[in-house]
Amino acid sequence: MRKEPLIKGCLYHIFTKSIAGYKIFRSHQDYSRMLEMIKFYSFEKPPVKFSIYQTLEGRDEFFRKNLSNRKSLISIVTYCLMPTHIHMILVQLEDKGISIYMKNLLDSYTRYFNIKNERKGPLWQGRFKSVLVKGDEQFLHLTRYIHLNPTSEHIVEEVNQWPYSSYHEYLGKKKEQLCNFTSYLNMEPEDYRIFVEERQEDQKKLSDIKHLFLE
Repeated sequence: MRKEPLIKGCLYHIFTKSIAGYKIFRSHQDYSRMLEMIKFYSFEKPPVKFSIYQTLEGRDEFFRKNLSNRKSLISIVTYCLMPTHIHMILVQLEDKGISIYMKNLLDSYTRYFNIKNERKGPLWQGRFKSVLVKGDEQFLHLTRYIHLNPTSEHIVEEVNQWPYSSYHEYLGKKKEQLCNFTSYLNMEPEDYRIFVEERQEDQKKLSDIKHLFLE
């Protein structure tokens, strides 16, 4: 049990990582599957298992008729998938929504990964971590911190080169929207791009707001 239950209607920075820095996303297929899972498990009690959903013809129609009209456990605001860990900002919409969502999401990916790689056992390092997002300034800096993860870890040179985060959604360059952030971000896409990219060459300057984050 969590010492402080997560509160309905609040934003949380959610962070989870693999055991001992194990590489859990190894291909475009792995990243793409997790992105589909992130969307799929946001709804309460999906009518089919994700493994079955993946095999359906006309998944878009099935999603529209059988999933999108269901109650949402959470709302996805920001995300970044990294080779060994995941960052997200989520809004809890139902009691225990984030906990149910994260359990379903992480357990499902573990089953997929273990079958694919012929391994057994846990994949994630204990319970996910969560930090309450308390204000607009914290939210703004936190989204930048999350979106800059791929450059701060030297996976890519430029933040816009990483396809597995919500950064391109924030810039209005992605047709399919996974995130709901417009009510929290009071900034035009071009202004946000400047805000993020002006820091990508000097990650050490993020230390002045390190206390806002999980790491």
